[in-house]
Amino acid sequence: MSKTTASDPAPSPAEDQDLSAAGSQLSTAPKEDLPNLPTLGVIGWARWFWRQLTSMRVALLLLLLLSLGAIPGSLIPQSGQDETKVADFRASHETLGDIYDKLGLFHVYGSVWFSAIYILLFISLIGCIVPRTWQFVGQLRGRPPGAPKRLNRLPAHTTWRTTAEPEQVHQAALTLLKKRRFRAHLTGDAVAAEKGYVRELGNLAFHIALIVMLVAFAWGQLYKSEGNKLVVEGNGFSNTLTQYDDFKSGNLFTSDDLVPFSFNLKDFTGTYERTGPNKGTPRVYKAGLTFSDGPYGKDRNTTVEVNHPLEIGDSKVYLVSHGYAPVITVRDAQGKVVYDDAVPLLPLDANVTSSGVVKVLDGYRNAQGKKEQLGFNAFLVPTYGGHASGTMLSQFPALDSPLLALSAYHGDLGADSGIPQSVYQMDKTNMKEFKDSKGKLFKRLLRPGDSMTLPNGAGSVTFGKTVKEWAGFQVVQEPGGGWALTGAIAAIGGLAASLFIQRRRVWVRAVRGADGVTVVEMAGLGRSESAKVPEELGDLAGILYDQAPGAPDPDDPADSPDADQEPGTDTPVPAEGAEQ
Repeated sequence: MSKTTASDPAPSPAEDQDLSAAGSQLSTAPKEDLPNLPTLGVIGWARWFWRQLTSMRVALLLLLLLSLGAIPGSLIPQSGQDETKVADFRASHETLGDIYDKLGLFHVYGSVWFSAIYILLFISLIGCIVPRTWQFVGQLRGRPPGAPKRLNRLPAHTTWRTTAEPEQVHQAALTLLKKRRFRAHLTGDAVAAEKGYVRELGNLAFHIALIVMLVAFAWGQLYKSEGNKLVVEGNGFSNTLTQYDDFKSGNLFTSDDLVPFSFNLKDFTGTYERTGPNKGTPRVYKAGLTFSDGPYGKDRNTTVEVNHPLEIGDSKVYLVSHGYAPVITVRDAQGKVVYDDAVPLLPLDANVTSSGVVKVLDGYRNAQGKKEQLGFNAFLVPTYGGHASGTMLSQFPALDSPLLALSAYHGDLGADSGIPQSVYQMDKTNMKEFKDSKGKLFKRLLRPGDSMTLPNGAGSVTFGKTVKEWAGFQVVQEPGGGWALTGAIAAIGGLAASLFIQRRRVWVRAVRGADGVTVVEMAGLGRSESAKVPEELGDLAGILYDQAPGAPDPDDPADSPDADQEPGTDTPVPAEGAEQ
C-alpha cells in the first residue's frame, strides 16, 4: 500500500474552501462572529442584545452567578426555613441585618435579583437550544457532504492501488461503513460517511435537561409544602392545615393542593446498643402506622423507618424524631379527674432526658371552689442512675428506670388572651407557686404509679404506670422532585455523551488511473484532534483492503508481487501510511 508524502504543493484558496466545507457542520454550536454594532436603532440594539444573551459565554456566566447567588442562602438564615434564627440574627446584628434585609439575603431564593438571574438563564438556554435543535434536525435529514478534491490534505488519510473495479470498491465501502453504523451514501466518485451524531444529541439533551431542572425547581418551590406533626401512640393525623404543629409552603400553594390521607400511630419501637463504644446508639427506629389514602380509602398497615418514608401521591411522610409522653392524671380538691392524658416531652440530649409542661386549662376548682388553671413543669429521666449518680440526667435512652420530676403552679396560664402559646412552655406571669412546708416551690420526684398531693387540699397528681412514646413526622409535598431527578440523570448522560463520543467523517474514493488500475483513497476527519479517527480509519482501511487487495505499483519489478507486503509476513499493511 502506498502512502502520501509531505512534498505536495501548498493548497490553493479553492482547495482550502473545499476542506472547510468538508469539515462544516460537525457541530451545532453557533458561529462566533465578530460583533457588529447595530445601526438600526431600537430593533438593532434588541437583536444585538438577544445575540449576546443567547451566546454560550453569557449562559456560562449566568450559571456561575446563579451558583454564587445560592451561597448566601446556605450561610445566612432564611425566613422561609427558620424565622427564629432570622429574628435572632437581626437582634444580634442590627446594622448588618438591615443591609441583608434590603438586599433580600434573608429570602435569597425569592429575591428579585436571584429570580432575574434565574429567568435570564432560562431564556438564554431556550434561545440557544431552539436554533441548534432545528440545525441538528436539518443535519439528520441531510446527507454527509461529498469528498474534498484532495483527500491527502486531511489529517488522517491512506491510499493504495487495486485491481478491483471502482464500483466494487464503492459497494464494499458502503456495506462496511453501514455495518459500522455510519450514515453513508455514494456521491460522485466517492463514498461519504458520517458517525457520532449522539455527541450533538447528548449536547442538546444536556441543555434541555438543564431547562427541565430549572422548571422542576421553580415548580417545586412555588407549589411545595412542608409540615411537622408530633403524634403520640394511639393518636392519629389527618392531612389538613389545622392538624400541623408548624407548616410552610410555596407562594402558589393552596390548601386544595394537599394530598388527602390520614394515619394513626399504632406503636413506636426503638432499640439501642446496650454495650460497647456505641452504647446508647439507636439500632431500630420504626413507627407502625395504619393509613388510608383518600377520604374513603381502606385502612392499610405499614411501617415507617428513618430514610424509608411513607409515600402517598406526591406526599412523603418521614420519621424525624422520637420521645416519651408520660400519662398524667390530675384531680381537683373534690377528687374529680380534670385531666388525664399523655403529655409529650421534648428530648434534651441523646439519652432522651426530656422536659415539658402539663397545662390544666378547664374544669379545675381549688379547695375554696374557685376556678383556676394549673401548670406543672415536667422533667423526665428515662433511665435514672440513682442518687449515687448525683445528677438528674438520663443514663440510657430506653425506659429502664423512669423518674418524673414535677413542680406545681396555679393561677391563670394566659391561654384565653388570644396570644399564641407553645404547648411545651408555661407563661408564669399570672401564675403562683404552690409552696411546701418550708415555703419553697412544691416539687416531687415520682416513679410510675406514684402520686403527689398538692398543698392545702388543692388536689393530686398521678404519674401513670404507662409511659407512651411519640414520633415526630415531617410531611413533605414537592411535586417537581421526580422531574428534577429525571433532568439530573439526563444531564449527566447528555454531558457524558458530548464528552466521550466524537463526531467524525470518512470518505472513500475509488477512480481508475491512467494505467487502468483503480486508485483507492480513504480519509477521515473529526471535530477535534484525536487518536481515535486515524485508528478507526486504519481499521476500516484494513478491512476494505482485504476486499480490494493491493496491486503492484507501476515502477515495481514485475517479478516482485509482494512489494507491498511487510517483510516476514504474508499480509499487506493497509493502514501503516495514515498520517496525522
